[in-house]
Amino acid sequence: MRLRTPALSPEGPRWATMRDHLVERLPRVDPSRIDAMLREERIVDRRGPLAPDAPFVPEEFLWFHRDLPDEAPVPFEIGIVHRDDHLLVVDKPHFLATIPRGSHILETALVRLRRELDLPTLSPAHRLDRPTAGLLMFVVHRERRGAYQTLFRDRHVRKTYEAVARYDPALALPRTVRSRIVKDRGVIRAYEEAGPVNAITHVELLAHRDGLARYRLLPETGRTHQLRVHMNGLDVPILGDDFFPVLTEKPLDDFSRPLQLLASSLEFRDPFSGALRRFTTRLELQAWTSYEEWASARTEGRT
Repeated sequence: MRLRTPALSPEGPRWATMRDHLVERLPRVDPSRIDAMLREERIVDRRGPLAPDAPFVPEEFLWFHRDLPDEAPVPFEIGIVHRDDHLLVVDKPHFLATIPRGSHILETALVRLRRELDLPTLSPAHRLDRPTAGLLMFVVHRERRGAYQTLFRDRHVRKTYEAVARYDPALALPRTVRSRIVKDRGVIRAYEEAGPVNAITHVELLAHRDGLARYRLLPETGRTHQLRVHMNGLDVPILGDDFFPVLTEKPLDDFSRPLQLLASSLEFRDPFSGALRRFTTRLELQAWTSYEEWASARTEGRT
């Protein structure tokens, strides 16, 4: 769960501590339960666990889960690709969520970067799925967030991905895949169905060897699981995919065989300067550079 504390009123703060605010904000939760969650470090802000006597801070985000288990540390670093006064572009590793959600709070790119770089107002301009590695862009200041997020929302950012999957010599490429993808609330996987097209992906073959192929994927739309669904529909599911073609449950602390999908480039015209900006990942897909290492690795910090 995420909460945001209110802005200061002209009279000043109504609460001396964050704890006091939470007691008033969560009237259905017994105050003793809130005290226990604070002692157990189950409530966090951008810096980490919230101290029981932490003073009230206006316009601050707090994350917590009443039954939050211990989070499995994701043993991979976030690589800085670009940083200036307004934008931060990073290489997100596999297995790291973009923002706090569900069982992932501290072990997310947003919380890590806010803490490590001391950027309290940092916010993502878009998101990457937890299994996907590669370029992720953040906005440093709140007042510029909307303009950059709008670029992604309105599909004004050219996004390129790479994937490693089985090589099928009978698969005619390049091609553009068009289908209708649906993601039902409460259902883990998206799926295709008959109806108006809402998902479009251009697929190209970059190279192949030893029964594997490296593909370039250029999505024109951004449906949930779109690239994974479309590659599976071509009968070349992405290596390491735990959703397609078969849903496989994987413990959160199992970092073996990461999904071989990489957000490799972002290109857009900056809404403030008008300059054309392009960022390129520094990561490579491990199954392509060394399939044996990918197939056997569990916790090494590789893509």
